[in-house]
Amino acid sequence: RDEPDSVRVCRGGSGGGAVSGGHPVILALTGASGAPYGVRLLDVLARNRIATELIISSHGWRLLEAETGIIDDAGLKARTGGDWSSITVYPDDDRGARPASGSHRTCGMVICPCSMATVAAIAGGTSRSLVERAADVTLKERRKLVLVPRETPLSLIHLRNLVTVTEAGAVVIPAAPGFYHRPSTIDELVDFIVQRILDQLDIDIPLAPRWTG
Repeated sequence: RDEPDSVRVCRGGSGGGAVSGGHPVILALTGASGAPYGVRLLDVLARNRIATELIISSHGWRLLEAETGIIDDAGLKARTGGDWSSITVYPDDDRGARPASGSHRTCGMVICPCSMATVAAIAGGTSRSLVERAADVTLKERRKLVLVPRETPLSLIHLRNLVTVTEAGAVVIPAAPGFYHRPSTIDELVDFIVQRILDQLDIDIPLAPRWTG
């Protein structure tokens, strides 16, 4: 398949390469408030035919229903362009799935939104689910792990766990959009964060205005 215009996808973390030929991105949605961020990120990945391995926790599904009205794969697929030819879905309770192995090469992993319980599990290395195991594998293989937490206020436990995962190599992108581009819609606020996530994955898809000085 031809590469969509203006899209550049990492290949083993090095950048460049065709969309269809690069390693997949792992995208996980967990139970923190902020479902629109995860849905929009999946929408961008699907519409640009970027290979994506999708994992949604049980609390993530509950969140999707509460915040977006999405209750199943069909509803999520419809909300994200309808073409999932580049998307592979794995159940969160399948700890033997490909994302659980370090020998399965990926471009990195994003957990968006990322609950504080998930942060704690990653910090503790408990790996009780596929989301947690895939995150553990991403860190041990020295691949990019992007966590998008949405919690306020943050307790000392939260802060310490965020420091621990950062020291282990993760990148924490709080779901806290900027306002210097003078957003007028919720979609613009969502795209501000999704743009930062794409930047961390070395995927060039213009969504939000950049600061020009």
